[in-house]
Amino acid sequence: MKNLSVLISGASIAGPALALWLTRHGCSVTVVERAPSVRPGGQAVDFKGATHRTVLERMGILDDVLARRTGGTDQTIIDAEGRPQAVIPGEFTGGDIEIRRGDLAGLLYERTAAHCEYLFGDTITALTETADGVDVTFAHATPRRFDLVVGADGIHSNVRRLAFGPERDHVRFLGHYYALAELGEQVADGDAVMYNEPGRMAAVGGPKASAFFVFASPELEYDRTDTEVQRKLVAAAYRDAGWRVPELIEKLPRAREFYLDSLARVTIGRYSRGRVVLLGDAAYGNTLGGFGTGLAIVGAYVLAGELLEADGDHRAAFARYEEQMRGYAKVSQRGSAGPFLAPPSRLRIKLRDWTFKSRFLLRLMLKATDNFATDIELKDYASGS
Repeated sequence: MKNLSVLISGASIAGPALALWLTRHGCSVTVVERAPSVRPGGQAVDFKGATHRTVLERMGILDDVLARRTGGTDQTIIDAEGRPQAVIPGEFTGGDIEIRRGDLAGLLYERTAAHCEYLFGDTITALTETADGVDVTFAHATPRRFDLVVGADGIHSNVRRLAFGPERDHVRFLGHYYALAELGEQVADGDAVMYNEPGRMAAVGGPKASAFFVFASPELEYDRTDTEVQRKLVAAAYRDAGWRVPELIEKLPRAREFYLDSLARVTIGRYSRGRVVLLGDAAYGNTLGGFGTGLAIVGAYVLAGELLEADGDHRAAFARYEEQMRGYAKVSQRGSAGPFLAPPSRLRIKLRDWTFKSRFLLRLMLKATDNFATDIELKDYASGS
């Protein structure tokens, strides 16, 4: 492992988590990230159960994560007049430990920056595998050869596209879109509330962002870099909506941060091809599925550990990584958050609300999430030091 050179694409959560382990195991690691720096802020992410906590402890970051936790916030479901209909408890939306994605990414960057190389503002343009490595060309950096390449670059993975084929072959659109907008603290008035109309949801003050939207839609064609067009798409989707939605839509052009994406699921036959392997959402993403961050940190722990146990033999390590993660990541192949967050009819909205009024059903849902989060036998890999 001492001489293994690894290129990781993606500097959000999965990539730096893997970098932490690989540098600890003696690898030479380079992380390439399209953004100009670590992205601050962003939606809240969470960890659930003993498995996630164990991995955070073994990473040595649990105390720092706890110090930055936001705390799960109860969210009140309201009608158009603002009258409460049900309450989604913070333990359901925020798991055991909730933290802003940007805070977690910043923490992982702090823990790895001195031990690996970061190439910000750059991206991979071509991958060519040879008998003893992968020749990589970048948009800006000089071409280089690495022993292994890891795609930890999200559900729209560039590495997956280059090594496995077009996104349409591996990503399934799930019939909904979501948007996050930072409109300022004043829009929430201190309360976390969620409003529904059939096929549409708008929330303020919750764990995702100061304003959060989910809406049903046919698949849309748009430039993912053109936020002005994306804001107009959201405005069109919420035309004639009730409650405070017109006020929120009016503020969208001035949002400090804005992000629109589809709800989609990654379904891929294998997580690796030759010397290239996928990690996190690139391999087993399900947008807003509630397990993405946990799958990312556990996947990074398993992938690095198997490479350590195999002494850098990627064939053996990738096979064992897939064997363990395929079962654990099966939760990402189940359903979609879209019909839950934006039910298609008023009856379905009432039925969804009713589940949070039943203590029995709520306990069942919480138990199910705990079972999914702990459904893996964690190996205790040697330190590699």
